[in-house]
Amino acid sequence: MKQALRVAFGFLMLWAAVLHAEVRIEITQGVDSARPIGVVPFQWAGQGAAPEDVGGIVAADLRNSGKFNPLDRSRLPQQPTSAQEVQPAAWSALGIDAVVVGQVTSNPDGSYQVAYQLVDTGGAPGTTLAQGSFKVTKQYLRYAAHAASDAVFEKLTGIKGAFRTRIAYVVQKNGGQFPYELRVSDYDGYNQFLVHRSSQPLMSPAWSPDGSKLAYVTFESGRSALVVQTLANGAVRQIASFPQHNGAPAFSPDGSKLAFALSKTGSLNLYVMDLGSGQIRQVTNGRSNNTEPSWFPDSQNLAFTSDQAGRPQVYKVNINGGTPQRIT
Repeated sequence: MKQALRVAFGFLMLWAAVLHAEVRIEITQGVDSARPIGVVPFQWAGQGAAPEDVGGIVAADLRNSGKFNPLDRSRLPQQPTSAQEVQPAAWSALGIDAVVVGQVTSNPDGSYQVAYQLVDTGGAPGTTLAQGSFKVTKQYLRYAAHAASDAVFEKLTGIKGAFRTRIAYVVQKNGGQFPYELRVSDYDGYNQFLVHRSSQPLMSPAWSPDGSKLAYVTFESGRSALVVQTLANGAVRQIASFPQHNGAPAFSPDGSKLAFALSKTGSLNLYVMDLGSGQIRQVTNGRSNNTEPSWFPDSQNLAFTSDQAGRPQVYKVNINGGTPQRIT
């Protein structure tokens, strides 16, 4: 009996060890402190005050990334206006190994020339690591600043910058005839503009890959409808307005298709529209709820959430047919 108990106890200990082994936390990267960097106010060459603080925008971008900590302007050891004027020793003494300088020039035709240089003050002192120049109108000065930030960020981190991206969001105001507004702005909240306003809820905005269109859900017809709006001219195209649920839009990476979820047959299932022909095909089928489509880079496969196993899990399916494969 004691031998049997020892064997049983041994199996229990082994099973506990196996269960314990399944719960594993692996830390692959520590938390890095923000890298100090110098961003000098860009030199202004024009009448009156500069229309935008381009250098300040670049500094804010780099700070917002969490990767960099721009030196406060009151602590700048010098204020060079070009790469040639940068004194590397003055910056390296403060622990700064890279400095951004630039110029904003007013052109006779009313446009502006924005130039920047990223100067090494550490490893190869005085070397220009990156530089660029943009001719823009006044309304695109912030965009030029974000472009400079992207170039600096990518050069110093090896990661593509995202400071020129925009965000789409829905605002609900108190009162008024149209309390729901779909808006777009730069990533930092500037340059916002109204896309659409409605007396009924607006939901789930999704960008086209080229940033020219937004898909979203509206309830203006009394039930949910999925539409695509072109930002340049405001044109609206209705994609789906079936009974019950129409939602979760997602553009394919190549921009040719739109995936979404419909519940016209009872349960939620995934569908894909060819935006060129307008043809809709059903991708999933069954009594389970399948939603939240997200495209793979090949524009042929979807990741999605399904409760077909009893609780929500992530699956993969080819839009041309086949059995969904469970991922999680």
